Amino acid sequence: MKIIIIGAGIAGCTIYLELRKHLPKPPSGEAHKITIYEAYDTNIDTTADDRGNGPTYSSTLIVGGGLGVAANGLNVIKRLDENMLREIVRGGYSCATMNMKSKNGRVLARMQPAGKPALDGKGQGTMNTVACSRHGLWRELRKRVPDDDIVTRRVSEVVARSDGLNVVSFVDGSPSAEADLVIGADGLKGLAKKALFPGEKTDPFPPHYEGLCGVGGFAPYSLVKGHVEIGSMNFVMGGNGFFGYFIAESALDAPHRDSPYHVSPPGESVGWWSTYSVDECPDPKSVDKEDILKQLRERHKNWKDPVICKVLETSKVTSMYPTWIVPPLPTWERDGVVLVGDAAHALPPTSGQGSSQALEDVECFSLFLGHHLGKAYESGGHDPTDYKEVIRAAAKQYMDLRQPHVKRILDHAQQSQNRKRDKTVIEEYIMYAFMWMIGWFPNVMTKPLKQLVEYDIASEVYKVLHVKS
Repeated sequence: MKIIIIGAGIAGCTIYLELRKHLPKPPSGEAHKITIYEAYDTNIDTTADDRGNGPTYSSTLIVGGGLGVAANGLNVIKRLDENMLREIVRGGYSCATMNMKSKNGRVLARMQPAGKPALDGKGQGTMNTVACSRHGLWRELRKRVPDDDIVTRRVSEVVARSDGLNVVSFVDGSPSAEADLVIGADGLKGLAKKALFPGEKTDPFPPHYEGLCGVGGFAPYSLVKGHVEIGSMNFVMGGNGFFGYFIAESALDAPHRDSPYHVSPPGESVGWWSTYSVDECPDPKSVDKEDILKQLRERHKNWKDPVICKVLETSKVTSMYPTWIVPPLPTWERDGVVLVGDAAHALPPTSGQGSSQALEDVECFSLFLGHHLGKAYESGGHDPTDYKEVIRAAAKQYMDLRQPHVKRILDHAQQSQNRKRDKTVIEEYIMYAFMWMIGWFPNVMTKPLKQLVEYDIASEVYKVLHVKS
């Protein structure tokens, strides 16, 4: 089978590795041909800034160049490569506790969806959320993809054909490439999506700016030592915005810093981000960051949380990300063109699930495709035209399983995002009262999040295959 992956980001690199792991070899014994096309340099030492900070790369970022990978996403990585999981955790920080706070620093509610963290690095059960840099997560994935299978070339068009190989064309005018399967992992403004709706002159499901923008950066841990609970992510709500902060790395000599079950002593930095309402979508490349910092300090000048006060005194705005989402698409597949990750469903940062849902997508589709391809080979099928039916069968089960699940996460995230919009004083204190009351019932509050992070996409796939087989 000839496979083209468009986009060498987190989803693109992961699905390459998943396909290599799960696709059975053809009867001929030849390996499947998998090529990734990426518009930007994929050298593992290239920074995120070098690769570009356009909306394609921002939808699942927690501002400041960081993101959180929840246990459901970490389990995808664990099944793929346990050594890679340890490297990713070693480069980030394991967060066991989520604190919801008022703007004055009072803890209103506290959640530990994975339970109490392990003390010996050998925990069992649910892993903690791991905060890490987006580049650090991508780097570990990219290291495992052979350089020869990634081509730096910008795609201009994808055409899904019902009666032959799908066609991928390029901006530089080089010869088009053909493939049985084209996987769009090219983000929320990617071109692969257009192949699913060929009769439309414009995108019928364009990305939508949510009216919220985030700014963020990093600060030395020494400035806030004693004010940040070890192993915590903190979400501070106010009437004129939102502020979050977390320890960004473990101490280099921490004995269990590669364990996602264990909370380690902090390293040298704290990550922070602030989300606020703004009607017009700003351009992150042209905005005056000094002016944004002034606005940030003005917006939070009456907030008394000690970490926020210290951060605003000393930090600079290093990144800015408008919040975009993609409205639910009726389909993620057409004639062998399949979408995964942001290309199919960009989620707002409020979900805390952007990267984890992309990871679930790629494992889910790879498992289904591997199953149907194996059945085709067992039945003696070897004609390349058979691949259309194989891909279609796998994609249908992939969409049936994934679309309702992602839609529920999106709906909940959009409700949560409303807490970050500007409020009157009365609305602000009603919010505090509500959060304080539910904080008295931590099990009730934690249950939905616990169900989400304990979701096992591989088990769900096997349930479907068991029923269908």
